[in-house]
Amino acid sequence: MQIVRDWYVVDAANQRLGRLASEIARVLRGKNKPTYTPHLDTGDFVVVINAEKIAVTGRKASQKLYRRHSGRPGGMKTETFNQLQDRLPERILEQAVKGMLPKNTPR
Repeated sequence: MQIVRDWYVVDAANQRLGRLASEIARVLRGKNKPTYTPHLDTGDFVVVINAEKIAVTGRKASQKLYRRHSGRPGGMKTETFNQLQDRLPERILEQAVKGMLPKNTPR
């Protein structure tokens, strides 16, 4: 079976984080194609531009926390959405999409 992969360019300016992440995850898995098969990687490539302009609703900009751990004792670092958006805006969308992809081992 020949897998045809397309390239998508997504403009994240003024898009809601969760809604955009779910659409990107759908395209990465290949669920938008009629040839979708759960056990094969039939997804397309996605390039996101303007990740620093992504939007969230309510108070999530100041209350939503992103955690990372260095692996050392006491190595937990915590940042709010605004702090992470100033430092690495693409990581917000990467983590949201990663959370929507399956957790099993890829084939």
